[in-house]
Amino acid sequence: MNAHPQPELRNHALIVTVSSNDGRPVLDRRAYESLARTFHEAAENDEVRVVVLRGLAGCFCLGGDFSEFLDATKHQKLIAAVTDMFRMLATFPKPILACVDGDAVGVGCTILFHCDMVIASEKSTFRVPFVDFGLVPDAATSILAPQKLGYAGAFRFFCLGDTLRAEDARALGLVAEIVPEGGVEEATLGRARQLAKKPVAALLQTRGLLKGNTTALCERIDEEISLFQQALQDDATLRRLQRIARLAA
Repeated sequence: MNAHPQPELRNHALIVTVSSNDGRPVLDRRAYESLARTFHEAAENDEVRVVVLRGLAGCFCLGGDFSEFLDATKHQKLIAAVTDMFRMLATFPKPILACVDGDAVGVGCTILFHCDMVIASEKSTFRVPFVDFGLVPDAATSILAPQKLGYAGAFRFFCLGDTLRAEDARALGLVAEIVPEGGVEEATLGRARQLAKKPVAALLQTRGLLKGNTTALCERIDEEISLFQQALQDDATLRRLQRIARLAA
């Protein structure tokens, strides 16, 4: 049974749910492929002026699907899907807003660095435990995180693996606005409506100028993915991931 909500176009804002196709708050290969396809179609659709990313009720996203990390037969297709998705995020030409209500972990957090605004509920938390897993960050966050958080903030967040509460994330610059629990989606859609009413060409041109050349991001995505793939071939890393997967089961 497919429990994944389908993208919904509302007042020129495409609302996209971040989850697996079977309704889990994680991203697996099929979810990466689906998101990349959705973003590609949204880039070509003039009716879409803004994309809003949201999670399932009470949780934004808990990261990647560990079972795929531990199955070497799935690595090639997984890496291809991840790379395509991250490159699509890095080069997407329209505003992306994130509606975060709950935990944003791993890739569920790194995709937020590609969003133009992150609006979070008071209960939201943010964590990127890649180093603890024996892995490196993804989605070009080795570039984007120091730009957004400053080097010291990015180092603490990624290398210590600190959990940021919403107020901490706002203080560092990851979160733009915090709203009371229960109101985050309404607040995010309100911002999306504001953006959708702007002159389209001027909005896209201004965003493009602010973003700058994305070539370096795509190159860094490839570099990070290569290191990530090497780590998945390391016995010590695999044993660590297996232990974490058992604890999470």
